[in-house]
Amino acid sequence: MATPHPSPAQVAARTDARPAEVRTRGLVAGAAAPAGAPREMTGAESIVRSLEAVGVDTVFGIPGGAILPLYDPLMDSTKVRHVLVRHEQGGGHAASGYAHATGKVGVTMATSGPGATNLVTPLADANMDSIPMVAITGQVGASMIGTDAFQEADIVGITMPITKHSFLVTDPDEIPRTIAEAFHVASTGRPGPVLVDIAKSAMQSRTSFSWPQEMRLPGYRPVTKPHGKQVREAARLLATARRPVLYVGGGVVRAGASEALRRLVDVTGAAVVTTLMARGAVPDSHPQHLGMPGMHGTVPAVAALQKADLIVALGARFDDRVTGKLSSFAPHAAIVHADIDPAEIGKNRAVDVPIVGDLREVIGDLVPAVEAEHAAVGRPDLAAWWHQIDGWRETYPLGYTPTADGLLAPQHVIGRLGELAGPDAVYVSGVGQHQMWAAQFIRYEHPRTWINSGGLGTMGYAVPAAMGAKVGRPDATVWAIDGDGCFQMTNQELATCVINDIPIKVALINNSSLGMVRQWQTLFYEERYSNTDLHTGHGTQRVPDFVKLADAYGCAGIRVERQSDVDDAIKRANEIDDRPVVVDFTVSRDAMVWPMVAAGVSNDDIQYARGISPAWDREE
Repeated sequence: MATPHPSPAQVAARTDARPAEVRTRGLVAGAAAPAGAPREMTGAESIVRSLEAVGVDTVFGIPGGAILPLYDPLMDSTKVRHVLVRHEQGGGHAASGYAHATGKVGVTMATSGPGATNLVTPLADANMDSIPMVAITGQVGASMIGTDAFQEADIVGITMPITKHSFLVTDPDEIPRTIAEAFHVASTGRPGPVLVDIAKSAMQSRTSFSWPQEMRLPGYRPVTKPHGKQVREAARLLATARRPVLYVGGGVVRAGASEALRRLVDVTGAAVVTTLMARGAVPDSHPQHLGMPGMHGTVPAVAALQKADLIVALGARFDDRVTGKLSSFAPHAAIVHADIDPAEIGKNRAVDVPIVGDLREVIGDLVPAVEAEHAAVGRPDLAAWWHQIDGWRETYPLGYTPTADGLLAPQHVIGRLGELAGPDAVYVSGVGQHQMWAAQFIRYEHPRTWINSGGLGTMGYAVPAAMGAKVGRPDATVWAIDGDGCFQMTNQELATCVINDIPIKVALINNSSLGMVRQWQTLFYEERYSNTDLHTGHGTQRVPDFVKLADAYGCAGIRVERQSDVDDAIKRANEIDDRPVVVDFTVSRDAMVWPMVAAGVSNDDIQYARGISPAWDREE
């Protein structure tokens, strides 16, 4: 049964009667109130003034009828740079990449109807990965809402399940307060995307601009300071455990808690694993770091979690890609779970010690608490635990076998890219096999140098997100590591990069297939390759020819088919700074991602390679 559109009166009521969690009192976070008395302007001018007030320097967007009034005064802003994207999804992912790389709120704009609905995927993506983002969409005039007007869509209703909050503004006087609240909600507590849908009539109407000195959000008070008793109990467990593991998630990166975490790692002596979203939160070079856990994690990381007697989860959510079959995950471990979002604690795994708070404060309090426990009871003897872990490390290192068809090994290409571009570069991946290889074979030493779509797994993420990352960090070398399938979804943003002088570099891992799907067809569907051949790189047929495509966009295009040419191509790409570069690496379609835990299977059943299971004692 279809849901009827709200009437204009219902819309107006909904605008004023927002949920309690988005009305509180408190200073506007990160905003400097514009000086001077209130002055008359249009609602559109008020939006631009509000964006300037919250410190926005870049917006990724594309105009259309309902948002057109905003684009006129935006042209006069000397503080806000607008990057004209080629598709709204590209604008959303660019805002995400910008936010991920900088820690600031990313901003995107789109018009009503299809423009707004094209933002659904990047909003859902940002919501899953806790990315602070504000999307501003135009809406049809207030009197036309609910009439099925041209390019009308209830984007507030559509996005409610996939945003931290969604606003609808029909009164121009409400614009400054709503923008201030949107940025506050997006950037505080557990970060996330916020949508602000503004009626065209509100943009065109006159208003008196007045920046709010405080906000009314009485139900929205994220807990940042952890409870001291819970911290002390966690410290006691860490001081007495014999097989402790710190399970680090992307929340550590979002909280800017990597430095504090390093101190905790050193103080506890515990093993550390970093999830796909947390790569770089602890340097890969740290001797206690075991790598990434989960479906395609390292054997030592997966085994350590399974054998642990204590797991301290920091900003992680016990998702299925880490736990495997949940009922068999870490069967002997007590669980400490710290997170800014209380809804995550105990959601998937029962918790012995819950800690709600900002991870910088949680870890900052936990370090001296552990030190106090050590002073009282001594340091735990972890020698046997590390002897076992080192045995796994020696026996089951990450590796790969040479390709049977003589084509490039994608693992070699990505590993060399990491070596030659170095740990200070920013690496942004699409989704699939190349994403897993990039997480495995590049060594990450710093937070915010690895950007990918983890929770939603959005193909097409890499190129626009790399564009946003490069805008946010113009002095960094930014490599998009993409597959030929992902690349064809959003490569039009290369035109945006060329025109706006955003010289990203693209390493195209071209196996002429939808690689991860093909791997599953190999393993679970008797090698019946239904609709996974893309015809992009093998043989004489190249549809499209990516080097010619790069040239058509005004990029530098390089093709690599021999291992002896890999290093030279990467070095050439690193030297080109006046335009984007696309390097088409023709790799074997038969290469697979190992280790692997099949979906729904216990982590105990991890395979080191096809048909090879690690021989460790599963039972105690």
